Amino acid sequence: MPTEKPAMIPTPSLDQLSEAAEEADRLVAAVRPGEWDAPTPCADWDVRALVGHLTGGNRHLAAALRGGAAGDARNNARVGAEGDDGDAAAAHRASVDDLLAAARAPGALERTVSIPFGTVPAALALHLRLTEFLVHGWDVARATGRPPRFPEPVVEQELAFGRAALAQLPPERRPFAPSQPVRDDAPAIDRLAALLGRRP
Repeated sequence: MPTEKPAMIPTPSLDQLSEAAEEADRLVAAVRPGEWDAPTPCADWDVRALVGHLTGGNRHLAAALRGGAAGDARNNARVGAEGDDGDAAAAHRASVDDLLAAARAPGALERTVSIPFGTVPAALALHLRLTEFLVHGWDVARATGRPPRFPEPVVEQELAFGRAALAQLPPERRPFAPSQPVRDDAPAIDRLAALLGRRP
């Protein structure tokens, strides 16, 4: 991903991050015991693995915002999937709380942080995490048959960010599947999912 924010797109607010995180967590908390092995729109991941990916990413960014070493991203994802007590939903909830606390700490958002995409300003890392909550929340919703309820203005903002960010990358460096066709009047969350390789 680019190391600078695309021009004219506002930096996400902590309220926006919290809203997206809480809705993603609502979808995770609603997963029933028999749904954890269900396939998701991410072909290589079932629901448990996808939630583990989200949990690991939250822990990684929380550690980075505190100025510490985030550790190996794959190990973070494994721990997130298993949870300290085997409860993937509880592990995700704890990771959301940890991330929001780290982001609210004085000076956290003025940092430069190291994330899997590289070393970037914290404001850019917030865009990426916000997009992860939106798109992977959509993935969980699709896998479990529940509608996502992300705030439309936040989704539209990250849709604009995603379009601008992808336009700066050569096709061979894009971290997602190719964009898919979608109706112009589709909900913003479906348009964002399609931009990042899903088929709404």
